[in-house]
Parts: sequence; C-alpha cells; structure tokens
Amino acid sequence: MLSQKTRYTLRALQHLADKFGQGSVRLDTIAEAQNIPRKFLTVILSEMAREGIVVSHRGRDGGYELALPPVDIRYGDIIRLSRGSLALVPCASRNAHETCANCLPEAECRLRGLMLMLRDETAAMLDRITLADPIAVEPPFAEAGAA
Repeated sequence: MLSQKTRYTLRALQHLADKFGQGSVRLDTIAEAQNIPRKFLTVILSEMAREGIVVSHRGRDGGYELALPPVDIRYGDIIRLSRGSLALVPCASRNAHETCANCLPEAECRLRGLMLMLRDETAAMLDRITLADPIAVEPPFAEAGAA
C-alpha cells in the first residue's frame, strides 16, 4: 500500500506536470488544489528538489516547477524516491530487502515468490508510465469484474 507521503508526492507532481511550461506554481496553489497540508507539501517538494525532480524559485513570483519534462519522469521513480520500494512485503524489495518476521525461510516461501512476481510486474508497469501520460480518473478494466 502506498504511504500518504507517496500519494501526496504523486498528486503534487501530477499538478506540476499539468502546469509544465507555464512557469512556477505557488506552494499554496498546489496545496489547495491537491488537498495537501502546506507544511507536508513543503517537505515533499524540498525532497523532490534535492532529487532533481523539481526546482524552486524564491521571491514574489516564486514557486515550484518540474526540473524535467513530464515525459522524463516515470511513476516508478517517483514512488521509489518517496517510499523506497515497490514491494508489498519487505522480503520482496530490491532496494530495502528485509527478512519478514514470523515467516518461513525465504527459500521455502511461495508467498515471497508471488510477491516477487507482483513487484516485478508492478515495477515494469510503473516504469512505462510517465507524468506526461494521460491517466483517466477511472481507467477501463481489462477484464470484467477485475478489482
């Protein structure tokens, strides 16, 4: 499950992608439009600035904008930068691997095998989609009854 911080980060960057090429966007504008607490948004955008994803401008007309074109920013990278892992369980993480408590040895755990496959499929999908790609509020399902 995505952390609240990751969800805020994704929404803030989507907002900046929508405004790309139009100049800086004020922090208050992003916070209000995306329903993100201002103090939390300040921390998130500062982190994204350190990672080279956004740039900040000071002054009366200051604000934030993407440092790269939206087509060059992949959702997988954003999630990794803000959350650290695409895995649902710690033993399936590539970058933050931990042995799960109260589990079988990893070499015997079929649940881990399933989570590794899921992580790889999720990563492949998120690494194909960029901030430039249109995302529907409710995308169509590939199969009827999919959840």
